[in-house]
Amino acid sequence: MYIHQVATYLPTQVVTNEHFTQLNGLSDEWIIERTGIRERRKAAPGENTNTMAVAATERALAAAPDFAQGLDLIVGATYTPHDTIFTVAHAVQIAVGVDDIPTVSISSACSSLLNAVEIVEGYFAMGKASRALVVVSEHNTAYNNEQDTMAGHLWGDGAATLLISKERLSPDDIRIVDVVTGGAATRGKASTAVTLKPVEKGIVMPFGKDVFIHACQYMARVTTQLLERNTLGVDDVRYLIPHQANLRITRNVLEQLGLPEDRAVSNIQFLGNTGCAGAAIGLADTWPNLQQGDRVVITVFGGGYSYGAMLLEK
Repeated sequence: MYIHQVATYLPTQVVTNEHFTQLNGLSDEWIIERTGIRERRKAAPGENTNTMAVAATERALAAAPDFAQGLDLIVGATYTPHDTIFTVAHAVQIAVGVDDIPTVSISSACSSLLNAVEIVEGYFAMGKASRALVVVSEHNTAYNNEQDTMAGHLWGDGAATLLISKERLSPDDIRIVDVVTGGAATRGKASTAVTLKPVEKGIVMPFGKDVFIHACQYMARVTTQLLERNTLGVDDVRYLIPHQANLRITRNVLEQLGLPEDRAVSNIQFLGNTGCAGAAIGLADTWPNLQQGDRVVITVFGGGYSYGAMLLEK
């Protein structure tokens, strides 16, 4: 499989740490020390998970205008839906104007990007599709309680779209070499550490330390597993793009893997935690810098303790 194009959409409104200092007394220094976050984006009135997904998709297709002609699969991913019935994938299908193709939406928290890619992998393997659109979009601020001093300052909004084909369409395409995912819902406080129960309440994270510990463990472990499966070492990796949850998690994973900090892609400083869109946004940021032969690993971890890693090669 090949990624032909990736594009993003970020809301224009920037929310700095000063907002939370005034709101609930959390200082800029305190937030940066514990999370690395300096600012985040917030969707404007009238924007939502679906509109951001459509905007990212329009940008991707504008850069690859011929791709939609053979599009035969749409996979959307989010844990912050605008509508649980008319899903993000349906909204994107209307925007691209392609009828009678599989249109699927999934959620496995912040690791959903890689599960969406695996769905594409399955459709391609079964001969049911050959050209897919994967869109990841999060409207965290719609569900967030900013007064929550444990997690209210973490979240940002954004979306990204990947155009994926079974065959190479351009010399600049990036090959998806391998994907590994798993679930660790039986471990630690997976069932309660991070929850979003729309009928009851928004995003809460009562056990952030447990999330931190397991995120560090699993992102490093699955990255090592992925590299070993492909007979590679960390020195063969040009960039590591981790889930953008916490800069301290990224640094911990780098230390476990023995990678220098300049090999990691990080956007959490300016975007906050954008959920399953964060790593895809990181890939879009990295795309212009990739040279032929470069390898990239995306590694993710989400609430419910789902995890995964994906190996890419230019």
